[in-house]
Amino acid sequence: MFRATKNIDTAFKQVRLFSIAVIIVCLLLTVFISYKSYQLATQSQQKIFILANGKALEAYAADRKDNIPVEARDHVKMFHHFFFTLDPDDKVINANINKALYLADATAKQQYDNLKENGYYTNLISGNISQEMQSDSISIDTNDYPYYFRYQGTQKIIRPTTIVTRSLITEGYLRNVSRSDNNAHGFLIERWKTIANEDINIENRQ
Repeated sequence: MFRATKNIDTAFKQVRLFSIAVIIVCLLLTVFISYKSYQLATQSQQKIFILANGKALEAYAADRKDNIPVEARDHVKMFHHFFFTLDPDDKVINANINKALYLADATAKQQYDNLKENGYYTNLISGNISQEMQSDSISIDTNDYPYYFRYQGTQKIIRPTTIVTRSLITEGYLRNVSRSDNNAHGFLIERWKTIANEDINIENRQ
């Protein structure tokens, strides 16, 4: 009788230990599944698809701080492209300059006004002159705010008889502003000035 009672007590302890072990395993499994589900949901929210030329391209969202150097360089690049890439057409000139002025403060507007007052854009139209801007290097210092930048590019001035290649170096600062259709990166160029703009080659056209 005593042995039977002892066996029952031992069996009960074993069943209890087994039940506790099963519960612990289930809890651990539940926590693991919950964590993986949350991780998968977070990754899914960061994943977006962009439709370009009829094709769906996969992209991932990221924090702004991770993209500041990339976005800042592209902002500076696009500003110089719009400001200096011109054709002998007043509509093209106005369209490009307006796009550029959304990306910078009054210092860019002042340079535009000076060029316009000196007849620069009128000469482009009357002389059938085109300008092209090619970025060579853009350095951004993100250690201090507003962010200092230095731009180096090659400017081609295409005249009916010659092609003049010029070296352009500018500098300025970037501060954060709200993103918009006219300013996708959410930066504004401040204290923009030209350091150097010199001829490096003159080529006669055939």
